[in-house]
Amino acid sequence: MHAHHCWDADSLRTFGRSAFERLGLQPAAAKLVSECLVEADLRGQPGHGLQRLPIYAKRLRAGVVKPEPSICVKRTSTTSVLVDGDDGMGFVVASRATDEAIALARAEGIGLAGVRRSTHFGCSAHYVLQALRADMISLVFTNSSPAMPPHGGAKPLLGASPFAAGAPSGSQHPLVVDMSTTVIARGKLRLAAQRGESIPPGIGIDREGRPTLDGMEAFHGVTLPFGGAKGAALSLLMEILCGVFTGANFGGKVRSLYNDFEAPQNVGHFILCMRPDLLLRSVDEFKARMDVLIATIKAQPTMDGYEEILIPGEPESRSAAELAQSGIPIQADVAESLRAEGMLLGVEFPSPLTK
Repeated sequence: MHAHHCWDADSLRTFGRSAFERLGLQPAAAKLVSECLVEADLRGQPGHGLQRLPIYAKRLRAGVVKPEPSICVKRTSTTSVLVDGDDGMGFVVASRATDEAIALARAEGIGLAGVRRSTHFGCSAHYVLQALRADMISLVFTNSSPAMPPHGGAKPLLGASPFAAGAPSGSQHPLVVDMSTTVIARGKLRLAAQRGESIPPGIGIDREGRPTLDGMEAFHGVTLPFGGAKGAALSLLMEILCGVFTGANFGGKVRSLYNDFEAPQNVGHFILCMRPDLLLRSVDEFKARMDVLIATIKAQPTMDGYEEILIPGEPESRSAAELAQSGIPIQADVAESLRAEGMLLGVEFPSPLTK
């Protein structure tokens, strides 16, 4: 990670909070959004981190995202709610929806929050972690603007929709799955291009339908699904559960975060929480069983080139622990864009930690 300075996580949270307050968000909402962005940076997912602040600011200024939405929650059955996000920041809408799903699951054993009229919500892991803090098993899905073709197609239609899920444990690391359904997350394509690095073959196609090694070409062109037909099928499932099922946009109609300032995105989310003691005697019994499973996985012999076996979510937790100590690395051009955004808003971008 040469040529990067590192920033203290708290100073970045404070900067983000002040910036979003100046953009019209209520203090609690500004704090939540800022914490989500910095959490992504800490977890080693800078594509979803504070570097996205300028694009969110641009959307808030353009009036296609509301700083103070009137989120409406309607109970539609004993175990489900429909959340209308009123075009608010996706982080705020999805956090609220996750709280609703948790409350339903506490009461009924299972809770589903279907969300419409939301916007880009960052890392799906935020909501999985939110559910884990409440001792819930969860599935968190979202649809997104066209990024990849259906299997065999040459034009983007489906989103790079992440598949996320979580299950609590006792003394072992919990399960935290958060994976895009493309070969590689689209944020990483942008990052590679910004760093002047090429991307591996088999990941993207440019706008003309030709294979490309240029991250930006692939970002604006076509990102291919992982595992061919399998990834495309999962993305189609996300599109159905998050778009068709919730009343949100679907079938290529979710608007682009980066390129479309004409109208709100109308993103759909699907957040399902389940109480771990639904079929067992207690939550503790579930956690003890999880611990046995994870300890068993960890005790397996390792393949050549692997020191140890990690559980999904564990590399991110390690990154977070490490960067909380050492500071968060930010590329010079990203730091510059944040400083410029801060100047527009009258919020000073913090100085990096001295080496």
